Amino acid sequence: MSDGIILAVDGGNSKTDLALLTTSGEVLSLRRGPLSSPHHLGLDGALEVLEHLLEDATREAGIVQNGEPVAEIGALLLAGADLPEEEAELQRRVDARRWARTTLVGNDTFAVLRGGTDAGIGVGVVCGAGINATGVTADGRTVRFPALGSITGDWGGGYDLGMSALAAAARSEDRRGPKTVLEELVPGHFGLTSAQALGEAIHKGQVAVDRMMELSPLVLRASETDDAAREIVQHLADEVVAMVRACLLRLDLMDEPVQVALGGGVLQSRTTLLLGSIEEQLLALNPKLDIRVTDSRPIVGAALTALDRLGGDDAAHERLRRELGEAAERVGKTEVPFASVGMTVNGGIHRGNASERSTDG
Repeated sequence: MSDGIILAVDGGNSKTDLALLTTSGEVLSLRRGPLSSPHHLGLDGALEVLEHLLEDATREAGIVQNGEPVAEIGALLLAGADLPEEEAELQRRVDARRWARTTLVGNDTFAVLRGGTDAGIGVGVVCGAGINATGVTADGRTVRFPALGSITGDWGGGYDLGMSALAAAARSEDRRGPKTVLEELVPGHFGLTSAQALGEAIHKGQVAVDRMMELSPLVLRASETDDAAREIVQHLADEVVAMVRACLLRLDLMDEPVQVALGGGVLQSRTTLLLGSIEEQLLALNPKLDIRVTDSRPIVGAALTALDRLGGDDAAHERLRRELGEAAERVGKTEVPFASVGMTVNGGIHRGNASERSTDG
């Protein structure tokens, strides 16, 4: 069953993509489901999400699970696999399930790095719901961050953008801070008339605090004309630069030519202020940097990671990028934010075709 099949997973803080492909780069199935970060769901919950998605994907690909590994190799790159012991436990639990004959597990930053660079060497920054970065050298040295939130000094991503926007709106409303259009835009997004009303709704559990990440596109747009929004976006640019700079310093690459891949929904929005500030600051640090906003979704990087291990040729890499990228773009039209474990998946691609289905769990 597993001959010539690759299993790839990009598990994030807001959604999960799982793909089955051939070693020639052909997409057999791509499924999108809810978040699978162990930080949010626990390891059991994360694995349950992946189990459901794999069952869906094998059924669509016409693969009958008979107790044998589905794939020759799997690359499972998940947000929330941050500490070495977390990776080790995830590896142990995944190996026991025998989804693939050989399985590689790691943090989702490696998917962004592999998808956005020529060979998975350089610095990768993911900025989606949260923020993290990793650096890898040609001789295999690796650096990363624990990414445990404020307790390890982290700030950035859609959630923090949204929370900062709510704070700016509240302070504008009660006159503690400067006036900002966020005062109306932020509560308006939730059908409310004031920042105080939104704050109370969150406090009472009527609006989930996780929904603050929905505000990130609003903040990015407002940064074109509003000082408060611009300050929030500039803060994010500074944090991205700080992470890249730290990777370069720790790997002794500050004066070397290095590819820098910027991925995740916030960075891939290509907001002029955000990217312009990042590029200006990074090139001032090292003019040899090759800074790229990746066009690839992280699932492409996860699949390339598996294909690399098998020694896939250039034609397979090119086909994988093309077919999986197109499939992910179609599935990406239907997002699945913070869905419950086991809910029916929204969106599907079967054997690279444009057949999509959407059901409510």
